[in-house]
Amino acid sequence: MGSPLPKLTLEAYLAWENEQPEKHEFHQGEIFAMVGARRVHGTVVNNLARLLGNLMQATRCRVFTEGMKVQPADDTILYPDVFVTCDPADLRTEMIFTAPKLVIEVLSPTTQAYDRSQKFALYRRMASLREYALVDPDTRRTEVFRIGADGLWVLHDMSERSVMTLTSVGCEMAMSDVFSGVDPAATPAEEPAA
Repeated sequence: MGSPLPKLTLEAYLAWENEQPEKHEFHQGEIFAMVGARRVHGTVVNNLARLLGNLMQATRCRVFTEGMKVQPADDTILYPDVFVTCDPADLRTEMIFTAPKLVIEVLSPTTQAYDRSQKFALYRRMASLREYALVDPDTRRTEVFRIGADGLWVLHDMSERSVMTLTSVGCEMAMSDVFSGVDPAATPAEEPAA
């Protein structure tokens, strides 16, 4: 049996990560490889970034996507699918963002459990975060968690609605636009008449 890999410091991880062709998340000294995305995942991420980007043009907030690092705690670096920040320091940084208002994760079969549990728990460490949205391109489910005045996170299931409402950034997006380009689930072909 080989010896366990030594845990890295944040600085060592960043130096190593910036040299890698693939992305890796970092938590408490350990590195986790990011899984390659499917077409439907990329389509929904691009739709969300475009829609939010257009809606944010007249504001001081900006939209960023998959390749940008978010640091919710001293020992953690994550790569959200889409996020919006209005923080002046974030808007000046070149590498690590620390104060997003909104984070959206586009679910896939392999990451769904992680995005719903541990990753959400890590994002909740950020005092700036007001909403966390989970968008599933396969089932068209859209769930938005919002923090209330009491500090509790409340689920707003928008799966059956025609519009996704994101109050943290004051915008609404048609679900048809969010899922544009994502083919509907395959249905069995009708049998020809005899």
